[in-house]
Parts: sequence; C-alpha cells; structure tokens
Amino acid sequence: MKQITLRGARISAGFTLREVGEKINRSFQTIAKYEKDSTKIPLDLLQELTTLYNVPMDFIFLGKSTKKIVPH
Repeated sequence: MKQITLRGARISAGFTLREVGEKINRSFQTIAKYEKDSTKIPLDLLQELTTLYNVPMDFIFLGKSTKKIVPH
C-alpha cells in the first residue's frame, strides 16, 4: 500500500501550516514538528489531521520524513 507523509497530505489538501494550526487550534510549529517526525504523534491529533485532509489514517506514513535513503 502506498502511503503519504503528513506534509504531503496537507499540501494535497491545499492547506498551509498556519491554516491547519488555526483550524485545529494548535500552533503551526506543532504541526511542522509532527510533519518532520510523526513517530510519536498523539492519536487524537492524527485523527484531527486525517479528517481535515480527508485521508484515511492507514494512508499516512508514520515515521521520520526527513530520513534520507542512501543507495548502496
């Protein structure tokens, strides 16, 4: 199954970090933090974001989106 990062889901939904923060009553810095590393995102926040982005939770990649894959 293909998955999308939180950042990708936000951009696909057409929102800026500030817009998301305002809509769910969190700071844009909090949203940015979990976009970089969603391994410890609270379930309630993940549910709010996936509802806002209209994406099933199973489609969200939970991990570090900044991790680079180095070819061997």
